[in-house]
Formats: sequence, structure tokens, C-alpha cells
Amino acid sequence: MSGKLIVFEGTDGSGKATQARMMCRYLKARGVPYQEIDFPRYGNPFAEPANLYLHGALGKEAGDVNAYASSVLFAVDRLASYKEDWGAFYESGGVIIANRYTTSNAVHQASKLPDGERQEFLDWLFDLEYHRLGLPKPDLVLYLDMPTELSEKMMRHREQETSTKADIHEQDSAYLRRCRESARQIVADCGWVVVDCSAGDRPRTPEDIHRQVVNIVKQEL
Repeated sequence: MSGKLIVFEGTDGSGKATQARMMCRYLKARGVPYQEIDFPRYGNPFAEPANLYLHGALGKEAGDVNAYASSVLFAVDRLASYKEDWGAFYESGGVIIANRYTTSNAVHQASKLPDGERQEFLDWLFDLEYHRLGLPKPDLVLYLDMPTELSEKMMRHREQETSTKADIHEQDSAYLRRCRESARQIVADCGWVVVDCSAGDRPRTPEDIHRQVVNIVKQEL
């Protein structure tokens, strides 16, 4: 018996980690067994190649490493996490709440390619992770969408609050815009659920977004 895999995906700075945590609190309050996962798993040896890529060791810009090579770095971490952390729980029927998943490779790495090459890449990516590596497909993907200008403001605020430095994806405004643009078609083709995280020129509150997310997730559980 397999469980449920619910993924929070979206533009950088859209609040994926916040919404994943709020959903976990919601499930805990209702006695629903769950496990939260987050990618990449910074500090784990299997995540180190992805970490090195994100922090510029393989090139100072995202495009310095091609879409296929970059995707493999993240896929290795995901496979290891499934074997090490959450596979048995999921296979026994547990609910998994994921902050990023294979879906992040789809959004970020497809944006490196011309329009005419993206579908071939996505077919390769989903075959690699869901079939050849044997990772489960998500039951629900919630795509948190926020205009790039707003998401950048949120990320800069986060950096100041946490004294952290943005990775090579987060530093590149043009790259972030391309990710959001390429995601529109991916979201539609894959049947992900879009959650608009802005109201006009301002971000919605996390609580407001959470209420919408809960109504969506209820239909899946």
C-alpha cells in the first residue's frame, strides 16, 4: 500500500517552506501521520553535488551546467532520501509533505532550454526519476505562483533575516523570470494546481494562502 505524496512547488521566494510547515501543523493537529521532506538536503553527503552546483563551484551561472547534468545531481539526493528517510513510511500508507521534488528539476532546468527542446527534456526527466530510479509520482503538486519582482523582495528579506546568501538561481533575476515563464506550460501540461500568492502588487498573507491550500489538500486525503 502506498501513501500520499503532496508537493509544494513554485517560484523562489513564494513561500513553499512556510506552506509546507503550515500543512504539517494542520495534519498533526488532526492526528494524520505525516513526514516532511525538503530538497536539497543540505548537510547530507548525497546532496553535496547539488549544493556545490547551487553555490557556484561548477560555474557562476545556472546555465554553466546543462539541464540534464544539473538534474542528475538533484535526482541522486532524492533517491538517497527515499531509501534513507521516507520510503518505508510512504509505502506503508503515510502522507509525505515535500518542499520541492522532481518538479523543481522540471521548472528550473527546463528553463535553460529552447521551447522546442523542453518537452523532450521533461519526458527524459520524469522517466529517469519516476521509472528508472523508482521514485513515486506526486499525488498532488501545488504550484505557488508569485511575480518575480515580489519573490525577489521576499528572498532579499529572507537573506537579511537569516544572514544567508542567495544561491546562483536566486541571484539571477533573468533566470528566475525564465523559470516562471517556462513553468506556465509545465503546470498546465502536468495538471498541477496553481495557487496565486499575490494580490495585485502585494503578497497574500501566509494564513490566507494556507486556507486555500487546506481546501485543496482535503480533496486528496
